[in-house]
Amino acid sequence: MNTSNIKNYKPKDFAELLGVSVKTLQRWDREGTLKANRTPTDRRYYTYAQYLQFKGINLESDTRKTVIYARVSTRNQKDDLQSQISFLRQFCNGKGIIVDQCIEDYGSGLNYNRKQWNALLDEVMEQKIKTIIVTNKDRFVRFGYDWFEKFCMKFNTTIVVVNNEELSPQEELVQDIVSILNVFSCRLYGLRKYKKQINGDEEIAKELQDGNKSNIGTKD
Repeated sequence: MNTSNIKNYKPKDFAELLGVSVKTLQRWDREGTLKANRTPTDRRYYTYAQYLQFKGINLESDTRKTVIYARVSTRNQKDDLQSQISFLRQFCNGKGIIVDQCIEDYGSGLNYNRKQWNALLDEVMEQKIKTIIVTNKDRFVRFGYDWFEKFCMKFNTTIVVVNNEELSPQEELVQDIVSILNVFSCRLYGLRKYKKQINGDEEIAKELQDGNKSNIGTKD
C-alpha cells in the first residue's frame, strides 16, 4: 500500500507537524515552495507524501519495518488478541502490505510501562519503524492517542488505524474507567485522612493557626 494515501492533513495540523506557522504554509503555497492540495470545495490540505518529501525521505529506498500491533488487557483474552491479529493480517493482505513484524502485547491501555509497547516506541525513536497498524486507537493507547501519533510522526512513523470497533473489547473500557475512579478515590481518601490527622494534632493545628494570624498581621 502506498502510505502517501494513508492520511490527509488540515493546514493547522500540517503546520504543527512541520513546526512552522499556518502563515508560513500559506506563503509557501503562494510561492510554490510547498503547494497545497485542494478539495472540490477549494479547501486546502496536505498529504503524508508531502511530509516525507519535506523531510527528504524517499519511500522507494525506505527499508524500515511495517508492524502490526495488537493488545489486550489480560492473558485470558488471548482469543480477542488472535482475532485482532487475524483481522490485521487480512487487511494487510488485501491492501498488498508486507508485514515485517507482528507484536502481541498484554496490559491495560492506561499502562505506559507495557514492555512490547515501549520496545516499539524505542524502535520508532531509532528510525526503524515505517508504519504501525492497529485495529483501533485504544489498542495503541487508551488516552492521549493524538499526542503519541504526532510523536511518532516526528520520527517519520505513521500509525494506520483500521477502526474496527468490534475488536475493541468493551469490558476493557469499563475496567480502565474503574481503575481511574479507584486512583482518584484513593487520592481523595488520602487527602481526607491527612486533614483528619492535622485536625487531630493540636500542636500542628495551633502552629497553622498562628501562622495564618501572623500572615494577616503582615498584610495589615
